[in-house]
Amino acid sequence: MAKRASPGIRPGLDRIGRLLSLLDNPQGKYPAVHVVGTNGKGSTCAFLASVFRAAGYRTALYTSPHLENPGERLLIDGHPLPPERWMACAERITQTMGQDAALREDPPSYFELVTATAFLLAEEEKTDVAVVEAGLGGRLDATNLLSNVACTAIASISMDHTEYLGDTLEKIAGEKFAVVRRGAPACYLGDVKALVPQFRRFCSAVGAKPFIVSEDARVDAVNVAEEGCAFDFSASGITLNQVRTKLIGRYQVVNAALALSALSCLTERFDGLTESAIRLGMLRARWPGRLEIVSRDPLVVLDGGHNLDGVTKLAESVAELWGNKRIGVVYGVMKDKDYPECLDVLNGLHCAFYATCVPGMERSLSPEGVAAAAGRGLWRNAVVGFENPLDAIAAASRENEVVVVCGSLYLVGWVRSRLVRNQEAY
Repeated sequence: MAKRASPGIRPGLDRIGRLLSLLDNPQGKYPAVHVVGTNGKGSTCAFLASVFRAAGYRTALYTSPHLENPGERLLIDGHPLPPERWMACAERITQTMGQDAALREDPPSYFELVTATAFLLAEEEKTDVAVVEAGLGGRLDATNLLSNVACTAIASISMDHTEYLGDTLEKIAGEKFAVVRRGAPACYLGDVKALVPQFRRFCSAVGAKPFIVSEDARVDAVNVAEEGCAFDFSASGITLNQVRTKLIGRYQVVNAALALSALSCLTERFDGLTESAIRLGMLRARWPGRLEIVSRDPLVVLDGGHNLDGVTKLAESVAELWGNKRIGVVYGVMKDKDYPECLDVLNGLHCAFYATCVPGMERSLSPEGVAAAAGRGLWRNAVVGFENPLDAIAAASRENEVVVVCGSLYLVGWVRSRLVRNQEAY
């Protein structure tokens, strides 16, 4: 499929729109919850999909990027489909493209082709509901061609991908808010108060029903621990005392509140969304690679936060949970990311630092480059570089009580595939 795709990132809907039309628009054959935002999209999707599954609905979950295997991008009831299903569907799409002159001359990008394949597979799997994460932005993202959106959920918005989405928070938010659908509920986290009026204007323009979590819901009695989180949640028509989730970190309570807000807007359309189903789904939700504990002795935590907002939330969570322990950070990053600011945030943890890279990946900054960037800070001990992340983890484990592996989803995926076995369904 990659060989037939246009290279690079090419925002726009004409190519994939034409392709989906030729495929009889599978993206409209099932209701969907569309999730956009900068950080927290994946966790919000994981909560939503888990609740729909607990409620008895055959659920498709489409997310990106993947951690270890491309098949993770589409899960049906928590499980990836066999590779031969992907191959058969991709072959159908390739044939369709080959029969159309416009698509032969200007083929969709790789992400657009994967998205079209996932939409088609979700239809073939007789999906009751799909939870779909936007890839980049929203307005011009391939996922924005979903034509049966039951609810839009908008997670935290911060500065990222400015070369595509704009150089101000308002411009980036505009790209996200543009996905709200006429007549459908739209839930925005509302963590940036200055963006709330802009969100309301977008909703008003298309007749969408706005829900601002920070204003229209209450989250109380929050408890955050290594084992997970618990909190009280209330919104119009729904009150849940001590909802529990195994996802850890205070920021996951925020993502959970967004998911619950979206679900509260969908209970009339999906009558299986009972209190018991919601509680069970929230408890069962998993989202690998996000503040995920993969070892207890020593304690090794993986987190894919790779922009300033994500790393800030990671550092806050690590400080809250393990601030009284010796912490070692194993860090690897892509060359094109804004890593100096992220390193400054991690420096605030007063941790030992172990620079590494993603083996075999040209985009990855070398351990020497990471060490040089980190060396500007006042780290607790000398910055050490390792070509192999597992060697870095081993060294950090000998010298610290908690090891945090972070900086890139690619790094987390590489490490996770070598440390975690017998993976459960998502």
